[in-house]
Amino acid sequence: PAFPSNEAFKIMEQELGRPVSEVYSEISPEPIAAASLGQVYRGRLAATGEEVAIKVQRPGIGEAIAVEMYGIELTTAKSAEGIDGYAPNDRRTVQVKATGTGRGPAFRNTSQTADHLLFFELDLEAAKATVVFNGPERYAREMLPNGFTGQRLLSAKQIRAADALVPSEERLRRL
Repeated sequence: PAFPSNEAFKIMEQELGRPVSEVYSEISPEPIAAASLGQVYRGRLAATGEEVAIKVQRPGIGEAIAVEMYGIELTTAKSAEGIDGYAPNDRRTVQVKATGTGRGPAFRNTSQTADHLLFFELDLEAAKATVVFNGPERYAREMLPNGFTGQRLLSAKQIRAADALVPSEERLRRL
């Protein structure tokens, strides 16, 4: 089932960092397809006139996958920036990130970080999620430049390299 288009357009603007109308000269008012992980709109690029499919990830889908796969207990409200929930056995804080872009996760330089990070790559067309990183967040953050400001993105290669460093005993166990 589709989620509200006004919500999808807000997500697009957050991802683009500017109004949708600056990037697309046309966009379908309703999705042309919807699935469990997200939905798709038809659009036309303002710069080139090229017709494109715009994929929008369902809000909270990463967290829902983390609950299903790992039993993460979600916080009821954002109690702390960067903390989405708690591991079921030892109450480690967990941050969940998910993307369907093929890129790695984005990080902000915050005073508090989660003990553990779960990062999922979403294939919206196949309605499938792949665990790309499952480990202490410090392994991923070590790939970031020291003292960065704003937001920084790890590449898909970097997050996979960080995941390869995580010993099995430091990973969350799947249900």
